[in-house]
Amino acid sequence: MPTGSTGAAPAGHRDPAARTRHRTLRRAADRRRNPRLRRTDITVTDERVVRRAVKAAALGNAMEWFDFGIYSYLAITLGKVFFPGGNATTSLLSSFATFAVAFLVRPVGGAYFGPLGDRIGRKKVLALTMIMMALGTLCIGLIPARATIGFWAPVLLVLCRLVQGFSTGGEYGGASTFIAEYAPDKRRGYFGSFLEMGTLIGYTGAAGIVLVLDTALGPDTMLRWGWRLPFLVAGPLGLIGLYLRLRLDETPAFLRLAESRTHRATGSTAGTEAEFAHLSANAPKKKLGEIFTQQWPTLILCIALVGAYNITDYMLLSYMPTYLTDTLRYRESHGLLILLGTMIALMCLLSSVGRLNDRLGRKPLLMTGMLGFLLTSVPAFLLVKQGSVPAVIGGMALLGLCLVCLLGTMSAALPALFPTSVRYGCLAIGYNLAVSLFGGTTPLVITALLHAFDNDVMVPAYYTMAAALVGIAAVTRMKETAGQPLAGSPPSVATEAEALALVNARSTERRA
Repeated sequence: MPTGSTGAAPAGHRDPAARTRHRTLRRAADRRRNPRLRRTDITVTDERVVRRAVKAAALGNAMEWFDFGIYSYLAITLGKVFFPGGNATTSLLSSFATFAVAFLVRPVGGAYFGPLGDRIGRKKVLALTMIMMALGTLCIGLIPARATIGFWAPVLLVLCRLVQGFSTGGEYGGASTFIAEYAPDKRRGYFGSFLEMGTLIGYTGAAGIVLVLDTALGPDTMLRWGWRLPFLVAGPLGLIGLYLRLRLDETPAFLRLAESRTHRATGSTAGTEAEFAHLSANAPKKKLGEIFTQQWPTLILCIALVGAYNITDYMLLSYMPTYLTDTLRYRESHGLLILLGTMIALMCLLSSVGRLNDRLGRKPLLMTGMLGFLLTSVPAFLLVKQGSVPAVIGGMALLGLCLVCLLGTMSAALPALFPTSVRYGCLAIGYNLAVSLFGGTTPLVITALLHAFDNDVMVPAYYTMAAALVGIAAVTRMKETAGQPLAGSPPSVATEAEALALVNARSTERRA
C-alpha cells in the first residue's frame, strides 16, 4: 500500500521508484509488527518526507511566482519600453493589457495540465510547468525594445506572456494538490500555508530585485537596459526549481489511485488495454467531460472563492505599487519598499494562520478575511489616500491582515473540494478560470475605472468590497473540511498512535 514513507532509501537506491518501493516495504513491515493496523485503510505519513515534499513544492512555487511577479513590478517601465508614445495612462493601460493577456490562456493551460496531472502524475507536470515558465520569462529579457524592431517588440512580448500564462495554468493547482495529498489530515492547513509562503517569497524576491536595481541604476538606466536583468535571472532559477521538483516522489494519494487502476485493469477481461486506457488519445476528452458534467456545482463554488480571493490578492500584491506611484505620485522605489514590508509581515503570520485553521476550521478563517475586506477597505484606502508614510503603512496593514486569513487557508481548502481522480484537473480549471476572469484583470480594470471616474482614489476600495461580497456568499456554501480525509482518499495521520486511535473509534462506532 503506498504511503508517505517510514524511512529513508538505502544509499544505493537513487531512483524515485526504488525509494518508493523501499518505503512501501518498510510500511508493510511496520504493519506486520502491529497486527491492529494490518487490515486498515489508513496512511501513516513520515514528517521528514512531508516536510521535504512541502519545501520542494513551495520553493518551486516561489521561483514560478518570482518569474511571474517581475512583470507587474516593472509595469510602468515596460509600458515606456514597449508602448511608447501617447500619454502615460495609455502606455500604462497597454502594459497592463499585456499583463492580462497571460491570464487569458491560463484556463487553457489548466485544462491541459490539470487532467494530464491526474493521468500521469503531479510530479512530471510540475517539472514541465517550471521549464516553460523559466523559458518564457528569460525570453522577455532578450526582446529588443520597440525603438529597435518596432511593431515586433510588443508582439514578441505578448507571445512570451502567453507562454508564461499557459505554464502557470498548471502551477497552483498542481502544487496545492501535491502538498495537500502529502500532508496528514489534521495538519493540512499548516503545511498548505507554506505554498503561499512560496508565493510571497517569489513576489518579495521580484519586488526586492526591482527595488535594488531601480535604486542602484536610476530611472534612465532602468529604461535603457536595467529592466532586462530581473528577467534574465529566470534561467538559472528555473534550473534550480527543476532540480528540486525532479527529486520529489509522487504523492501517496496518486500512487494509491494508480495502484487501484492497475488492480482493476488486471482483474478485468479487458486486461492490458484497460490498464493503459487512461493514456489513450480519448482520455483527455473523457477526463474533461467528467469534470464539467459531474463536478460543475463544486467547480462554480471554486471559481467564486478563487475570484474573490484573487481580486483582493492582486489588488494588494500586484497593483498597489502602481497605485502608489501613478495615482498618489509616490516614487516607484518608495511604493515597492512599503509593499516589501507588507509581504514580509504576511510571511511571518502565514504558518500561524495555517495552524489556526487546522484548529478552528477553514470556513471561520475564510469568512474573517472576506468580512474584513468588506468592512475595512474604505478605511484602509482613506488612510492610504492621506499620503504620509505612517498612514499608507496603516492602510496596507489593514488590508494585509484580511488577506493573510485567505492566504493561509485557501491552499488547504481548495484541494479538499474535489476527489483524488479529478482533483488536479478540477482545481487547475476552476482556479485559472477565476484568475483569468477576475484576478489577472484587476490592475487593468482598476486603472480603467480610475481613468473613467476622474482618478477617484477610492475606486480600488469599492472594487475590493464587491469581490468580498461574492466571497462571503461562496464561503457560506462550502463544507467544512478541516481535519477530514481528502475526498477519494483514506484517512492520513501523522503517527501510528493516531492511526490506532482512529481504528478504535471506528470499532466503537460499529459496536454502537
